[in-house]
Amino acid sequence: MQGVVVEFQYGDDFDPARVAAIAHEARGRFEALPGLRQKAFTVDEPNRRAINVYLWDSEQLARGFFSDELVERVTGLYGVEVAELVDNG
Repeated sequence: MQGVVVEFQYGDDFDPARVAAIAHEARGRFEALPGLRQKAFTVDEPNRRAINVYLWDSEQLARGFFSDELVERVTGLYGVEVAELVDNG
């Protein structure tokens, strides 16, 4: 099993309702996704964060899921920008 945590830190523009709506819309894409055991969409309102937690059957499946295109699409969806990315894959 492989766990992955993805965190989005917001500033003053944090809107927990918007983050929850994104999670609601995205849920169906993860249901029955091969190799994904669980995914939790969480909202840490006091600290202005969205935290997504994935549990995969293997590291290979987890790494295969997080392509450059996916990272770009998701960061745009959540309204954040990746300033730098280190991928030691």
